[in-house]
Amino acid sequence: MCELLGICANLAVTATLSLDVLARHGGATGPHKDGWGIGYYQGPATRLLKEAEAAAGSEWLRFVRDHELRSPIILSHIRKATRGDLTLANTQPFQRELGGHMHLFAHNGNLAGIDALAAVPNRFRPVGETDSEIAFCELMRRLALLWEDAESVPPLQHRNEIVTAFAREIAPMGPANFLYSDGDALFAHGNRRTQATTGEIRPPGLYWLSRQCGVESEFGVDGLRLSGDSVVVTLVASVPLSDEAWQPLGEGEVLCLRAGALAC
Repeated sequence: MCELLGICANLAVTATLSLDVLARHGGATGPHKDGWGIGYYQGPATRLLKEAEAAAGSEWLRFVRDHELRSPIILSHIRKATRGDLTLANTQPFQRELGGHMHLFAHNGNLAGIDALAAVPNRFRPVGETDSEIAFCELMRRLALLWEDAESVPPLQHRNEIVTAFAREIAPMGPANFLYSDGDALFAHGNRRTQATTGEIRPPGLYWLSRQCGVESEFGVDGLRLSGDSVVVTLVASVPLSDEAWQPLGEGEVLCLRAGALAC
């Protein structure tokens, strides 16, 4: 199954992803060799880099490592394909514009029956073939009812209600772990995933860890360094990335993060 990583902080931080570490997960010794992507927010806009090839040996990934791009919200995805060809259109995260903000989405799992939602009239249409993008388009359709006539960012509680209701609807279709952001907040839904130790599909599907970091402090996560001045930061990942006290999300639990902390 794919791997997800989301970062939400109170300040713009750098996330230096070690090429060797990411490559290990993305095609060198790990199975996630079918593409990778990472998106950074700058206000309502995003810088999105992705590639429909293994992270191992990627020159684009070397660019990410060397340039230390800064952002308060970062989404990353490493793909192990279960549906759709190995193309850029099927590589995550996906993005769409709504209400003058770019929205990012990344999913880990396999949603049997999601095609029924593709038949619902929707101005958001998939570019690729994945169940993940169909799910994203449906989430955007529901959020559009809130965003399109809003003069500013809609209330966080209202957005969280839509994301949570959507998560509950797709969860019975199969593993439905996802990260979603509108640039103001980061939402994470934990469901089920294939466990490395047993091969069973069961909770937890995501883990999270919050910390406060000083100037240029190491976060303690293998291959990841965060820097900033008194940064409050929360990480959400498919599997714990360090020996720290990562907390598993319960099946069906949705985290609503803003400025690095729980907000709902």
